[in-house]
Amino acid sequence: MKQFVGRQREQQIFKKLLKSGQSEFVAVYGRRRVGKTELVRQVFDNQFTFQMTAIANVTKAQQLVNFYTTLQEHQNEKTLDSVPKNWFLAFRQLIDFLKASKDPQKVVFLDELPWFDNQKSDFIPALEHFWNSWAAARDDIILVVCGSAASWIINKLINHKGGLHNRITERIRLAPFTLREAAQLLKLKNPALTHYQIIQLYMVMGGIPFYLNRVSQGYSVMQNIEQIAFAADGLLRLEFDNLFRALFSKSERHIAVVRAMAQKTKGLTRSEIIKHAKISNSGTLTAILDELEKSGFIRRYNPFNKKKKNSLYQLVDFYTLFYLRFIEGSDPGDLYNWSNATDTPAYRTWSGYAFEQICLYHIQQIKDALGIRGLISHTFSWKSQDAKEGAQIDLIIDRRDQVINLCEVKFSTEPYIITKSYARQLRQKIGVFRSETGTKKAIFLTMITTYGVYENEHSKGLVQNDLDMEILFT
Repeated sequence: MKQFVGRQREQQIFKKLLKSGQSEFVAVYGRRRVGKTELVRQVFDNQFTFQMTAIANVTKAQQLVNFYTTLQEHQNEKTLDSVPKNWFLAFRQLIDFLKASKDPQKVVFLDELPWFDNQKSDFIPALEHFWNSWAAARDDIILVVCGSAASWIINKLINHKGGLHNRITERIRLAPFTLREAAQLLKLKNPALTHYQIIQLYMVMGGIPFYLNRVSQGYSVMQNIEQIAFAADGLLRLEFDNLFRALFSKSERHIAVVRAMAQKTKGLTRSEIIKHAKISNSGTLTAILDELEKSGFIRRYNPFNKKKKNSLYQLVDFYTLFYLRFIEGSDPGDLYNWSNATDTPAYRTWSGYAFEQICLYHIQQIKDALGIRGLISHTFSWKSQDAKEGAQIDLIIDRRDQVINLCEVKFSTEPYIITKSYARQLRQKIGVFRSETGTKKAIFLTMITTYGVYENEHSKGLVQNDLDMEILFT
């Protein structure tokens, strides 16, 4: 089996469950392409008593044929006479098959579970009956289910209000790779890559293993991005519509929402989303936002000192933002799409925001570098209410020890130089923040940059914490 990178915590969870001495029902969910199936195959070394993958966008009858033929393949003797007419009969056939199995632990893996649950399929009641009436009473069944539609897994399985309520014995939300994990994977592909170059790739692809695996040795970062994202048959050029269609029914509404959010990087209020996405203020919008958030495309957050009703929704999926900013509408015949874009205002705006999002995703690493891992703290952003001042702060860490870290995040190709005018802006920003918020806490200016801050007369006495990109890889 090929070398497997990361997922140490998740592998340990599975190993613990295998020794529990009871039947286990495990739900693995996360964004499409994040590596759920690969993880399960790695843990069990592809040794399943029964393994089946649902088919997208087919009828119940076609899905049952899929089950029937898969079960036939798992049997040494072809004993099934006919395709089951419903899922209750299908699970009855599965029970008979598992009873006859000589495996000491019978591992059942159902991949892309939400696709089984098409309209009037009776799949969920049948799954419920299978688990409650038979599997849960045994001590040798490991049922593992996967799904990319995270909201479906959470709402219809984990938070099920019927017979599956509290039946999931373990839930594993598989997050994208951190920079450290991405570096481990990319170093296998191309050992010559520097941390700065890995960050460049991460800003385009995020920590999605399937995308990162497309990076080729012998090509520069720019060449790889040109091939993977901008070529006519490039994975990331063709991925966008497939990504949303695979996750959401009526995906055009979800796309409309993320398109609206992509226009304002700091986020939109609910009323702004309604206006820009042209979606009515209803339960449908609530469901769309919930599904996008649970699937990892957006985040909801409150600005500093603001109440929940002032929540902002922000697009945080690296690939989606990159696609909408640069890939969509680009000429697939142009071999230099990306190289021509990298010295433009649009590139500088995007790269600054993408690096901010990397820092936000690695907030625990930042807290570790500040020595506040065990200290209660909360993260926010902030923007002055005074339009004339126009002051805003990328990242705020509000700490229990009466300190607030005001973090300025800067993406650059060399150590960042604080000029006299920028130092004046920073002092003014700190003053406006203290005045508008009324905080009595100590304020530490924290610079988070790629190569650190160049020490000069303007940085001395102003910057309390100077963090570079290396801390993000810990």
